[in-house]
Amino acid sequence: MNTVWIWIIGGVLAYLFGSIPFGFVIAKCKGVDIRTVGSGNIGATNVYRSVGKSWGLLTFLLDFLKGVAGTTLIPWLCLKLGDTGNPQYLKLFCGVMTVLGHSWTCFLHFKGGKGVATSAGMLVGIVPLAFGIAFGTWLLVLLTLRYMSVASCSGAAALAVTVWVLEYPKNHDLVLPIVLTVLAALVIWRHRSNIKRLIAGTEPHFTFGKGK
Repeated sequence: MNTVWIWIIGGVLAYLFGSIPFGFVIAKCKGVDIRTVGSGNIGATNVYRSVGKSWGLLTFLLDFLKGVAGTTLIPWLCLKLGDTGNPQYLKLFCGVMTVLGHSWTCFLHFKGGKGVATSAGMLVGIVPLAFGIAFGTWLLVLLTLRYMSVASCSGAAALAVTVWVLEYPKNHDLVLPIVLTVLAALVIWRHRSNIKRLIAGTEPHFTFGKGK
């Protein structure tokens, strides 16, 4: 099969897989339309707060695994179809399409989550060391300030810096650091409503206590 068609098929599959709104489905099974409660977001944090602790953690895990599959399973299927060209670029492309599917899911009128968990899963499959540093930053900020939005934006910013410091010097390939920097900026931009609430002093703290 032609390489271009393999990439198109891989991109479509990755987008559709990323579009599966696990948070919405889980909340709906509990009798809650997650879009009408809390922040209205379908991601793990809103499910955690509005539906229950265990359901929020399950949502995070499933969204995370979407990102992992986007950089492992789907590229592997594409390789079965023929020559894919640069396999690393294909992994990056499919991973990004998975995140875009999560952020703008076709199953919910192109309104999705903020892409944090799915991006994290994607990074594990592409730049595990950079992911480790970004995750460490996210966890430190969350435990210190207890704002999930600040932790997520801090982790994204740490990723953008880390890929230039650690990944670019390896082969001086601009594609990976540029794409991941744009992805980090997208995650921060998706938190713009949280940033407004932080400025207004109305952003809720993240609690680790008993969920609903």
